[in-house]
Amino acid sequence: MTNTQVCMLPVIKSPKDYQVFRITPEDTNRLAIVFDSTTAGDSLTVCVEIFDPYGSTPTHRHNYAVEMFFILQGEGLAICDGKSIPLHSGDSLLVRPTGIHELRNVSDKRLYALCFMVPNEDFSELIRNGVPEELDAEDLQVLMGNN
Repeated sequence: MTNTQVCMLPVIKSPKDYQVFRITPEDTNRLAIVFDSTTAGDSLTVCVEIFDPYGSTPTHRHNYAVEMFFILQGEGLAICDGKSIPLHSGDSLLVRPTGIHELRNVSDKRLYALCFMVPNEDFSELIRNGVPEELDAEDLQVLMGNN
């Protein structure tokens, strides 16, 4: 390694380290922050979004952020600009800036989605201002691959 190269140590977290919130007490989804600007040092947010049975996000849009979802487990429905798209484990969804969208859990089991937002567009601040929650045994089992 030359003097001009710097070795940056990676940030490593496990699900037991994630901070979990509901944005409002009435929400039917929780967000477990994996990385955000406070830990990544960059303008991104990565979280696991956990939907209660038949839960959903409110319809919303982002002015300049791109949001991507990867379905870890469960069955969902994305509604983007009036179009309905079924989602299953292993599916990915990319929502471009200004796309009006929502995600719904269409089953009686929880839906787990990995969510990336770049740039952050105050997303992690919105989450962190919510109601603190915890991951339960079912969540940990899914996130740690013991299902």
